[in-house]
Amino acid sequence: MTGNTFFFFLILAAMVATVVALVRGIIAFLKTTEADLKAGAMNQSGLKQNKMMRMRIAFQALAIILVILMLVMSRGS
Repeated sequence: MTGNTFFFFLILAAMVATVVALVRGIIAFLKTTEADLKAGAMNQSGLKQNKMMRMRIAFQALAIILVILMLVMSRGS
């Protein structure tokens, strides 16, 4: 397996993880109740939403870094 193929599969995995985190975050948003919104303090729903969105950003950053690395490595050969 060449280096580019390896990076391709890593990028694909990062993209799938990004979509999964995005969908889980959207589901957490949809499960928010009116009581959660009126509570004022941070609740479990809000914590899960924040966690999923932070994970999405991390996976997106990983995918971008992998694409940059793949481009740099392919340019050198």
